[in-house]
Amino acid sequence: MRVEAFHTTRKRYSADFKAKVALEAIRGDLTLAELAAKHGVRHTMIASWKRQAIDGMASTFSGAGDAAKAVSESEVGKLASGSGPGIHVRYRCEFP
Repeated sequence: MRVEAFHTTRKRYSADFKAKVALEAIRGDLTLAELAAKHGVRHTMIASWKRQAIDGMASTFSGAGDAAKAVSESEVGKLASGSGPGIHVRYRCEFP
């Protein structure tokens, strides 16, 4: 008897798709089961995306996301220009 193992890759969904489905779930026009059947995903995933979307709304209005984004963009600029820390490493060997 020969047993073959099949390697399946996990389905990945785009951020746009997740946002669209989460928004439909937040609206509440359809149940999670109906949305799952409509979009071909599990209802637990939709519930998770909905929860993430609701949790992320507070940071959208708090302005904290803007500050973090500005810091990360300035760090990227430093790294791209070569002036950031850890870009150049020099080793110095001394022999007696």
